[in-house]
Parts: sequence; structure tokens; C-alpha cells
Amino acid sequence: MKLKNLKKKIRRLEKRLQEGPKKLAKLKQKLQAVEATKAAKARKKAATRAAARLSKPTEAKKSGAVKKPKKKLNLSPERRAQLAAAMKARWAAKRAAEANAKAASGDNQHSPPPGPPPQTPENRPDGV
Repeated sequence: MKLKNLKKKIRRLEKRLQEGPKKLAKLKQKLQAVEATKAAKARKKAATRAAARLSKPTEAKKSGAVKKPKKKLNLSPERRAQLAAAMKARWAAKRAAEANAKAASGDNQHSPPPGPPPQTPENRPDGV
């Protein structure tokens, strides 16, 4: 091997060895920074969970909960009208069923349940 090449290789190796500790220190600092941010996120998450547990569920839903935006349906006007008619019919049927249930429970409050009237036994075990 020529002297010139050997000197060049030695110079490069010395340079690499000098840069090595710097690179190592730099990488260690980055690692510490990442670990610190991860720990901070974990503390923040734990604090929000604790706060959510302490607050009432109704308050949490009102203030903290963010609703997803509704997805807009790409419907033709004919299909939209058809769906609207179907929903209106369903709601009308639901209202009618509730009205029937209320009227039936209100009218028959003191009357016996429907069906055959209870029969009194003719042969009583007590002999009366």
C-alpha cells in the first residue's frame, strides 16, 4: 500500500473516531427528548382520564365530547323524497302506536283485564 493512501486512510479514521462520540451524544439527547415527550403525553392522558371520572357523565358529554360531522349522502332528489316519505310514515305509525297505548292504559285503569271472568269454584276445600 502506498504511503499517501495509508496516510489518507489514517486521517479519515481519526476524523471518524472524533465524530463518533459527538454523534453518540447527539443520538442520546434525541432519545431523552423523545422519552420526555412520551412521558408528558402519558401524564396528560392520565390527568384527562381522572378528570373525566370525577366529573358527572352528563357534563362530560356536553362539554368534552366532540361529535363527528355527519357524512353528507349523495342522493338524487327522487331518492331523497322517497326516504323522507318513508320516514314520515314510520314516525306517524310510531305516534299512532303511542297514542293507542296511552288511550288503552288510561281507559282500562280500574277494569279487569280482558278475557273470561274468573269463575268461583263450587267445591271448596274448606267446606263452605
